[in-house]
Parts: sequence; structure tokens; C-alpha cells
Amino acid sequence: MTGAAQQWAHGGMSIGSVLDLLRPDFPDITISKIRFLEAEGLIRPERTPSGYRRFSVADCERLRFVLTAQRDQYLPLKVIKEQLEAIDSGAATLGVREARARTARPDTGRAEPEDGTEVLPRPPRRLGVPPGRVMPDDFEFDHQVRVTRADLLDRAGIDETFLNDLIRANLITPGPAGFFDTDAVTLAATAKAMAEFGLEARHLRAFKLAADREAALVAQIAAPIAKSRDAGARARAEETVRELAALSLTLHASLVKASVRNSLGG
Repeated sequence: MTGAAQQWAHGGMSIGSVLDLLRPDFPDITISKIRFLEAEGLIRPERTPSGYRRFSVADCERLRFVLTAQRDQYLPLKVIKEQLEAIDSGAATLGVREARARTARPDTGRAEPEDGTEVLPRPPRRLGVPPGRVMPDDFEFDHQVRVTRADLLDRAGIDETFLNDLIRANLITPGPAGFFDTDAVTLAATAKAMAEFGLEARHLRAFKLAADREAALVAQIAAPIAKSRDAGARARAEETVRELAALSLTLHASLVKASVRNSLGG
């Protein structure tokens, strides 16, 4: 049984394994891209009790459908989402024989029947995690993604002046070659949304200082694990960082919510 098949048999594939499965057909696919498609509601992977994404055969079929529509038909995500919604409602079908042949079910090691049957994706499912909880695999960094300055401005919907303000406030830092990562896009878009409430970049420094303190605490806990000479020590340290960072953000959000409620007399 292959590694992928073993993961299917044990409740689905990790986001990294899905990436390995799709890259032969879609070389440009990245972890950040998969997360983005999930955030847009195009895929709905299950979550483990600890918060990790687990992708089913149907999830991979939907991913292939989306990626193929983007690559071969140049369809915008809005149109692709409408097509998937039609499929979910039963108003349309998704041709997945070829996809299922490539991702044969591991319990039998065989592809789906070639009798022309169309298979619909499963309906939306409830996530097995608390609402608003930050997930550990949200901290899996994808170093292959590099965003140009022009792309960041376009995707975040900001102008040069606003970006320069964020850089001067040390909220966003470009890499040595002048590129940014996808987190910078999210940060810039969030800062723009907060600016609509009168919060300027200089006001957001408090968030940066708090984040630096939280990151230092997480690193302090993970550092001894990383320095261990045991095999796989670095991987365990990175796993610890992801889990602690996710928990710290969930805790932070809960504390802010409680403080705001108290300040409003609730």
C-alpha cells in the first residue's frame, strides 16, 4: 500500500501529501494556494480534534476541478464557485472519473468504476473544531511563494503610500530581493480594513510588539527541542511551534473578546 493509500485508509491526507499528489499535474500549486481555496469556500476538508486538515478523495476531486478550470478555461474563482454550488445542489454533475482514476481508493487499490457514473462531492460538513480557533497547519510556511510589490498592492487593495507606512511601522518587511510572502498580503488587507475605523499604521505597532513577545515565548519553549540530537528533533520543534502559535492566537482572540465585552458592560 502506498503512502497516500495508507493516509486515505487512516482518515484522509495531510495538506502536504495533497500538495505532492497534485504537483505532477499542477506544478504551481502551493500550500498557500490550497489554504486560499479553502478560505474562499471552494473546498471543505475535515479537521482532526487537534485542528489539522484531512483531505478526502472528494476534496482532491474538487481541487482538481478548480485548478483545471483555472488553468484550461481561465475561469475566475467566482464562476468556479458557482459551478461547484450547482454541483452541490444537484443541478449539475462533476465529471471525476479521470480524477478518481488518478487517486484510486486505497481500501481496494483500484480506481472508480469506468461505467460512466458521475460522482457528486459530499455535502458541506461541520468542522470538528471550535469556531474561531486558529489551526496548527495555518503555520506551515510555504517558502516557494514570492509576491512582488505590485502584486501585493493589487491583492491587498492598497496604494504605495499605505504600504510604505506599514513598512516604516515594521509591520511588513520585504525580503532581501524585495519580494513579500502571502502573509504580507493578508496583513496589508487587514490593516486596510482597520484603517477604515481610523486606525493608522502607527496605531498597529502595539499589535506587532505583542506578537513579537508571544513569538519569543513560543521560540523559547521550542528551542531546546530543536537543539536535541535526536532524529527528527527539528521536525518536532516545528510541530511544537505550530501548535503553540495556534493556541496562543486562539487564546489572544478570546482574551480580546472578553476584554471588549467587559469594557462595553457586557
